[in-house]
Amino acid sequence: MGGKSFIFFRNPRPDAVDPATGQRYQDVIVFWVASEADKQALVQDEASPFFTTAHFDGHPSVLLRAGRLGELTRKELAEVIQDAWLSRASARRASAWLSAHPPA
Repeated sequence: MGGKSFIFFRNPRPDAVDPATGQRYQDVIVFWVASEADKQALVQDEASPFFTTAHFDGHPSVLLRAGRLGELTRKELAEVIQDAWLSRASARRASAWLSAHPPA
């Protein structure tokens, strides 16, 4: 992938805390997204397990607590992972992947 990250675990930070306890989340995963519109589509629904913080304003990524992964279906998680990879892959690699794996 050319040394680019597309998903990574984030160190606990003061901007992502449990509202009930004030404790920093220990299990935040960052997923890159292709655009601000994609980001908003994932975070604007209050029931969605995806979220963002002010630290990530203007950054093409969304956050997800590992403890909430079970709220996603396998298909949904696979799509988010694929989209994260595609957002960071070179045009050549992305094109080759999409040719071999057309969207359903």
